[in-house]
Amino acid sequence: MAIGFYRLFLWLYRCGAIVLSPFNTKAKRWLSGRKDVFSNLGLFAGRSKKPVIWFHCASLGEFEQARPLLETIRQQYPHHAILLSFFSPSGYEIRKDYREVDWVSYLPLDSATNAKRFLDLVKPVLVIWVKYEYWHFYLQQIKKRNIPLLLISGIFRAEQPFFKSWGEFHRNMLACFSWLFVQNQESKKLLGTIGLSANVSTSGDTRFDRVIAIAGAVDAIPLVEKFIAGCQVVVAGSTWAEDEEELDHFANTHPEIRFVIAPHEIDEDHLNDIEKLFHRTIRYSQLTAPDEQTSLKLSISNTASAPEANVLIIDNIGMLSRLYKYATVAYIGGGFGNDGVHNVLEAAVYGKPVVFGPVYEKFAEAVELVDAGGAFSIDNALELEETLQALLATGDEYRAAAKAAGDYVYAHTGATNKILSYIQENRLLTN
Repeated sequence: MAIGFYRLFLWLYRCGAIVLSPFNTKAKRWLSGRKDVFSNLGLFAGRSKKPVIWFHCASLGEFEQARPLLETIRQQYPHHAILLSFFSPSGYEIRKDYREVDWVSYLPLDSATNAKRFLDLVKPVLVIWVKYEYWHFYLQQIKKRNIPLLLISGIFRAEQPFFKSWGEFHRNMLACFSWLFVQNQESKKLLGTIGLSANVSTSGDTRFDRVIAIAGAVDAIPLVEKFIAGCQVVVAGSTWAEDEEELDHFANTHPEIRFVIAPHEIDEDHLNDIEKLFHRTIRYSQLTAPDEQTSLKLSISNTASAPEANVLIIDNIGMLSRLYKYATVAYIGGGFGNDGVHNVLEAAVYGKPVVFGPVYEKFAEAVELVDAGGAFSIDNALELEETLQALLATGDEYRAAAKAAGDYVYAHTGATNKILSYIQENRLLTN
């Protein structure tokens, strides 16, 4: 019965992508990216004679969790090839040219045929999946072939199907993993209630290692420094329309404060909507010379709208983790949507107080950061303004929150080393 519903879900998922593809860029890319996936994997298999380590990530966020371990393995095991797969276009499109791996691919939609064909081509000696996303046929085929399979940075909640009376189908997927590295003790305890304790350990979240590495190597952004010009700064990252609507009144009534907004989606329609909400804006692309590193030809001082602008709209991808360095306070988007708040650690690592909307309970790091006093959840624009005003006073409350945020991140490092130690101790990559 369960397998029948699962097959139906996969069929409906593909049908939905086909129906949406003429109108939705993501759906179109999801389909077109998989069109030649097996022939491309054949090219990879034909070129590489090295044993393959396969990392799979749902999307870009999971890639950032995989990255510390992936790059460490790359350095320590140069005689292995690394295949990186994504399910989502948002991960694949941004990281398809990632140089630390040998091949980047879409994951073909789950099916018995696709799973067998994929593994016949790739022949991985180790498979590492990140956080979540469980595909039945792939997992069963990996287990059948006795390939070591690790889950890293796993996080589990009682409301998930694994822990329901009807969740046997989902529990069987978890049983395919050789070892599950989970983020916290709560996840480990939950897995223990369904008989999974012998192959589970608490390692923490590899994102802590990643954000610390980013913060330690961050480069200056001269145009942003010129824009903020010594003012207090609110950096709003990964925002959606709901977040921007909560922020606009405060930004419009406080021209003395600089706001840097890095929206989650940077299509032209969304950028135009942001410009309508905020009265004094300028886009980062308007400030950028062709050779930004050597010339500030289009600087703030000679851009017509810039002298009055107090809102800088980041209309590119890839700068956000560096932008938080300049924040007095960071606002993290997503907390007013069903999927929840985005990555809070990228800001907290710099010792910045973090503010976000009410939907964050699924994210352990956000919950723990609130409990530690380094983050604040708000329900509406009025609460947001009150919180920002209190923090921007930069008194004792601000200093305590800033310290709590930084301390929290640095106290949770080490997940990468724990996972690597397991790989080494069990000789998973040793002939």
